[in-house]
Amino acid sequence: MSRRRHWTLRALLALSLTAAGPLAHGAMTAQAQEPAPTAEVENAPALDELAITTEQVAFGLSRPTALTGPDDGTGRLLIAQKAGTVRAYHPDTGLETQPILDISTLVNASGNERGLLGIATAHDFADTQQVYLSYTAQPDGAVTLARHDLDDGTTEVLISQEHPDYTNHNGGDIAFGRTDQYLYWSLGDGGGAGDPNNNGQRIDTLLGKIVRIDVSTNCGPVPYCVPWDNPYLHDPKAEPEIWVSGLRNPWRFSIDPVTHAVWVADVGQGRWEEINRLGAWAGGSNLGWSCKEGLEIFNADRCLPGAVYHDPVYTYETSVDGCAVIGGHVYRGQEYADIADGVYVATDYCSSTAFALTADGQESARIGTFPTQVTAFGTTADGEQYVVNDLPGQLHRVGFEVAAPQN
Repeated sequence: MSRRRHWTLRALLALSLTAAGPLAHGAMTAQAQEPAPTAEVENAPALDELAITTEQVAFGLSRPTALTGPDDGTGRLLIAQKAGTVRAYHPDTGLETQPILDISTLVNASGNERGLLGIATAHDFADTQQVYLSYTAQPDGAVTLARHDLDDGTTEVLISQEHPDYTNHNGGDIAFGRTDQYLYWSLGDGGGAGDPNNNGQRIDTLLGKIVRIDVSTNCGPVPYCVPWDNPYLHDPKAEPEIWVSGLRNPWRFSIDPVTHAVWVADVGQGRWEEINRLGAWAGGSNLGWSCKEGLEIFNADRCLPGAVYHDPVYTYETSVDGCAVIGGHVYRGQEYADIADGVYVATDYCSSTAFALTADGQESARIGTFPTQVTAFGTTADGEQYVVNDLPGQLHRVGFEVAAPQN
């Protein structure tokens, strides 16, 4: 499977060799090393003493897939829907009736896993009104990263990765790093059981990867630049945008704004669901698929000689505890900071279990249940968390409390 481009890899790599050129943009950022963990909150409860709470605040959504809170002073959320529309929610006025964005004519939403899959707003959104979108495109479902201008309604495709063989495993989440301001984008392995094309372990395709690009500037004809420290930038056999490899279907991931760690929930083949924590310095990591699923060998023939695989910090059995992991966020808001600062939460689409991990990924607990069929987590600009659920079409505000002691 190849990637459709309007430029050549050779031209892009040639640009990267110019030290004073745009590809040096962002050098020596805080991305080079991970900040020290924040101090524990004094008298905070143990992880297993927490309980998740949720409050439904809106309904009437149509298969919501992603949500984000722009830092524009409005306090609102932008919610992506599978068919290709985005709706706005404000805590004071509720869910707006009409979408603020509609690219449904561009989106191939056939099959359960295709559609408008991800949304993010850049740090300068208040000035530019530009949102970044991930979707499967007409006509053949190419996984597409695009920039959309809310003021003039134009959509510019940045990357289009062919995905013609199967409708599933598109990934599709997007997020900006807090310090490096680079855009991260997750792509599934191309679909089909067992990764039939071995895309997860190949570096000549973006399928089965998280990519990282700089969308603040152009590099020649390319509508973005490749960061100077991307691990495969100078490898002529690799796609230079790749940040990490070895993923099956990284449907949701998030970046901790304090430690800059990237949390990736990778949906399993059928035995293990997994949650990965990647330090900000972890570019070049291989998460194992399809050599490994969770902590186990899945297909020994796919294991690369001498490879060191990055193990997940948490796994659970698919058939026992659900069907598909839904990755969340590390809580960094103010309302529950005294009991939940630094707590990462996730769930499963089928079981709705609330999984919690400490910010370093070393401790875990189950702290209740979410509403049914959660498809995505999101945060407001000030760090408060929300979830949306699929066929119920609802938006819920997430909170925490100290669990009542068991008798």
